[in-house]
Amino acid sequence: AGGKTDLVAQSGAMKSVVEWIGRAASSTSTVLVTGATGTGKEVVARTIHRQSAAGEEPFLGVNLAAVPPTMVESELFGHEKGAFTGADRRREGILRAAGNGTVFIDELAEMPLSLQAKLLRTLESREVRALGSDRSVHFAARLIAATHRDLKVMISEGTFREDLFYRLNVVQIALPDLKDRAEDIPILVHDLLQRHAAKQGLQAPIVTSEAMRALCAHS
Repeated sequence: AGGKTDLVAQSGAMKSVVEWIGRAASSTSTVLVTGATGTGKEVVARTIHRQSAAGEEPFLGVNLAAVPPTMVESELFGHEKGAFTGADRRREGILRAAGNGTVFIDELAEMPLSLQAKLLRTLESREVRALGSDRSVHFAARLIAATHRDLKVMISEGTFREDLFYRLNVVQIALPDLKDRAEDIPILVHDLLQRHAAKQGLQAPIVTSEAMRALCAHS
């Protein structure tokens, strides 16, 4: 894949991720990024956006775990003035506000079932209906979603819609745990030390071989 990336990819597992990022960036398909918390799902989403033809367009993200359930619909789809108590002005919602860019939905598994159905209809029709509105409006943004949860287990439990899963899972990028990419640890250590030292105006400390071996062996 061409283009700048903040991902460290010395290991085979991460080289495969970078290859899939390049494929995703060359298309406009929806993307599902999976992996444990802290594996870099938002970094992947931003890299796909930056390397895509829409790289100069907006990148707008929302973490559903950080948004009250009652506000998720407004955050994504927008609302009209007076649509609910406290709605003193119209809000566009990030699906439309992103224009021709990218919308990143993090912690997708936190989406209520009722809104999963609305998101599915929205993706199928490529039209958004704001809360309190009686008309639908076209949107052009590409959607990238991420989760650390096993959506197939949630489907079997009835807490996530199977049809939405397949609509989002056009391209899936699964991020490996750090224990499965130990070859990347020395580069990550060096990169993080350089980055933080530069912020402090200091020279990056040297990591001894013994210290590096201990870091690489840590569970």
